[in-house]
Amino acid sequence: MSNLHAPDLLFIAVYFIILFGIAWWAALREKNVSSDYFLASRDVAWFAVGASLFASNIGSEHLVGLAGTGAGSGLAVGHFEWLACLILMLLGWLFVPYYLKSGVYTMPEFLEKRYNSAARTYFTWVSVIGYVLTKISVTLYAGGVVIRAVTGWNFYTAAIVLIVVTGLYTIFGGLRAVVYTEVLQAIVLILGSITLMAIGLSRVGGFAGLEAKVPAGFFSMWKPTSHPDFPWTGIVFGAPILGIWYWCTDQHIVQRVLAAKNIKEARTGTIFAGYLKILPVFIFVLPGIVALALFPEIRNNPDSAYPTLVTRLLPDGIKGLVLAGMLAALMSSLASAFNACSTLLTWDVYRKVRPAATERQLVQVGRISAGVMVLLGLVWIPFMKYISSQIYIYLQSVQAYIAPPIAACFLLGLFYRRLNGSGAIASLITGLVFGLLRLILELTNKASGGGLEPGTLWHWIATINFLHYAVLLFVICTFVLFIVSMMTPPPPREKTEGLTYGGAPATAGETKDERKFEVGLSVLLAALLGVLWIVFA
Repeated sequence: MSNLHAPDLLFIAVYFIILFGIAWWAALREKNVSSDYFLASRDVAWFAVGASLFASNIGSEHLVGLAGTGAGSGLAVGHFEWLACLILMLLGWLFVPYYLKSGVYTMPEFLEKRYNSAARTYFTWVSVIGYVLTKISVTLYAGGVVIRAVTGWNFYTAAIVLIVVTGLYTIFGGLRAVVYTEVLQAIVLILGSITLMAIGLSRVGGFAGLEAKVPAGFFSMWKPTSHPDFPWTGIVFGAPILGIWYWCTDQHIVQRVLAAKNIKEARTGTIFAGYLKILPVFIFVLPGIVALALFPEIRNNPDSAYPTLVTRLLPDGIKGLVLAGMLAALMSSLASAFNACSTLLTWDVYRKVRPAATERQLVQVGRISAGVMVLLGLVWIPFMKYISSQIYIYLQSVQAYIAPPIAACFLLGLFYRRLNGSGAIASLITGLVFGLLRLILELTNKASGGGLEPGTLWHWIATINFLHYAVLLFVICTFVLFIVSMMTPPPPREKTEGLTYGGAPATAGETKDERKFEVGLSVLLAALLGVLWIVFA
């Protein structure tokens, strides 16, 4: 509290009052029906879909990680944000019609409809374990870095309060509460971050002054193939693979479009989210570079860039607005993870065991599952001090290494009717084995100070850029998917009817003019990205 004053506390209080009001409204509309609790009665409009997609993605680790990487190496990390704009359009134009036509509640359920129950079970548990080990944990860790630095609060106390508050409206309000609170959180997050960027740029002398004070090449996004983190080959060929997995198949993201009123609202929401994803390069990465220019000592600890700007640059009152944005990022990520896990455990685990469960029982199990996730989040807190940021990077990389087979199964499964369940599960397991191999070798090599002998296959696997490894893994998993599918019987008709390209579902409720408008927005977004990539080449 030592760093905050009355105007700051007023901003934070107003944020929580409005948040509670939205959550209360959502809870009152709760009907104890599974479609309402898990998918907000499928009546969410495009603006809420887009804002929720943005808020679900932007967590406290983005504030710390993007600003920190910006301070350490410049704008190149922004490729992942701008590529997301294109992947979101892929979600809207390619995946959404099949997802909504199939009527699924979860992504594992779609995988079962297209392939088999084994693929569904695999994806369910990989997702749940991934959320617990990474999304919830990383959000708490990164949030702790920011909250402790900015407020001086005891993080463990603050984390307990935030987890409990977030858990309560997630448990009682379901997806409706999560989506509509995320609309508020997206607005607060963007306003706070734009304010921080504007003040930082004015202090450093604008773009010209900033460019003069940081190393050459910081504003060049395209790096050579030898670059250790962001080689252009990895960005062009590897990053889209991870993007398809995250934006087009991950439950905590896709659940927002599943809740849309119709295909038109879902698609417009993804395009809107694509425009929003242009912002993080300027409101998260750029402030990190500003922090380096203003406070050169940041170079020794890049992850402190964002909290340093907040504590040393912002006047009273504005600091409260930015802190409210940080709390919004933290809470939206936690709520998304809690709700996604609740849906997966209810729909893909409990309902498989109890197919005759009533609507009330499904909602009850959903609330209990969300409560379990909240408790797991609380259990994590005492162990935070034993875990370093590097461990979180490795945990995150687990998802990066299992993404290629999931992306292959979803993407290729839409185009090729001949691909079957045997091929899908073989591809998923192959990807998991090779992903764990890379993780183990990478950890072993780093723990031993480069102990793996250079020139060996093991050393190459441990040290190849992770984006290049993702490309290799995608190729291997695609090969396995095709070979095993061709060697086994073709899938029955019900596994491909309406779920593969060729008989694309009709865009219900969409006029020709509306479709032209969506196409125009998509073309404009793609053109805008092209200009940005040229400007920052």
